Amino acid sequence: MSARYAAYLLRDSKEGAKREAELSGRPAAQEKFEDDIRQGFVVERVPHVTLKSIANNAEIDIIHEKWQPSLDTTREALSKAVGAAYEDWQVPRAIPHDATDEARVAYELFWKARLDRQREMDVSVARNGELEYLHDRPYQKKNTVRVTGRFTIESLSPHRVLPIDEDDPAILEALAAETGEPLPPRHKLRAKADPIDASNDFVTAVLDNLAKAGVQNTRKNERLTFATIRPWPGQGYVAAEATYQEAGTERRAAIVIGPEYGTVGQELVREAARECRDWADALVVCGFAFDPQVGETTMNLGRLVVLKARMSQELHAAEAYKAGGGNLFTVFGEPDIALDRDAAGQCTVRLLGVDIFDPTTGEVRSSGRVEDDVACWLIDTDYDGDSFFVRHAYFLGGKDPFEKLKAALKADVDEDAWASLYRKESRPFAPPKSGRVAVKVINHYGDEAMRVFKVV
Repeated sequence: MSARYAAYLLRDSKEGAKREAELSGRPAAQEKFEDDIRQGFVVERVPHVTLKSIANNAEIDIIHEKWQPSLDTTREALSKAVGAAYEDWQVPRAIPHDATDEARVAYELFWKARLDRQREMDVSVARNGELEYLHDRPYQKKNTVRVTGRFTIESLSPHRVLPIDEDDPAILEALAAETGEPLPPRHKLRAKADPIDASNDFVTAVLDNLAKAGVQNTRKNERLTFATIRPWPGQGYVAAEATYQEAGTERRAAIVIGPEYGTVGQELVREAARECRDWADALVVCGFAFDPQVGETTMNLGRLVVLKARMSQELHAAEAYKAGGGNLFTVFGEPDIALDRDAAGQCTVRLLGVDIFDPTTGEVRSSGRVEDDVACWLIDTDYDGDSFFVRHAYFLGGKDPFEKLKAALKADVDEDAWASLYRKESRPFAPPKSGRVAVKVINHYGDEAMRVFKVV
């Protein structure tokens, strides 16, 4: 919120259309502009001149005829002054040093007209020939500061498409409903999560970095450091066994690693918990992104504490980070969120706090101030179960971001407008048509947690 960026000319804008007309030599489009970024930007371009583009350019003949009378007049005056009959191609590049003043004036006027004609032809060739558009070099919009654009969520989607075959449960259920026949015995209503392959290079790189970096929460000096990490035998869901100290007592942890390109689902967590619940004190699930359902029911499974460790995208370049360190694995506590309805049926979301796991003591505690743990929180007031659209955005922060924003912009900011964004309780909104509201909370490290509410 306190960063400044350059603004660029949109093609679908009045300023962009004017600039495009200047570059193309064609009249500006007279239409209604909507500032739609999907139409692209006005970008720099360079001519790609070919012999074909020159030969087919009829404008060159018009320019030639336009300048020819001026060239004929100055050429005849020069020929008369020097006593020689010159054609256009015979006029010398340098005038003799003993030429008269009259000849020098005619000579300069001739070559000036000749060069002006050539420049106009070059412009015509460049304008009417093929162009190479430099899409990485848009024209900047002068006297405009861009703080942020429209809000988007750039992360791994919490939804994936699974390949199916003729024995897929969904197809079998559809056939059974159509024919009225019972399902075959081999049919299973619940899909199984794929077991982990401990021999995978990605798994090995994650375990190496986990042994060096440990798991960090949002508090300084609260890091879960593993004394040992050993690969776990078998073809189950647990990739490794680890030991760590908790309040002076040695504990055992099961390490589960989610897919390299995908999300961790609820099924994977449950299957891994069943596999390790007899011997592990904690289950550390490492993933780049988690399904919303994972955070609803798996914080604690009996005596087994489940930790969702979000992995940094830097681990995709494991070779560059083989030394470990930094916040490569972060535990972000579960947000405490309430959804209220008023007498008129309007909905309001309240951010009450964040439950934080202390890896040094094994305790789960509530945060003291929401502002210290949450950078921003976003609401999709009509969640369709597939795409998260930011319809409400609110910003928090322990330090005063309002002052930083004013300093960055070097201008005053409407305090009432800012107050409508800097809050822990949302503005009222209508009940969702889909029956679901999704809330995404993001901390200062960029980790995110998402919860979905059903609205009856």
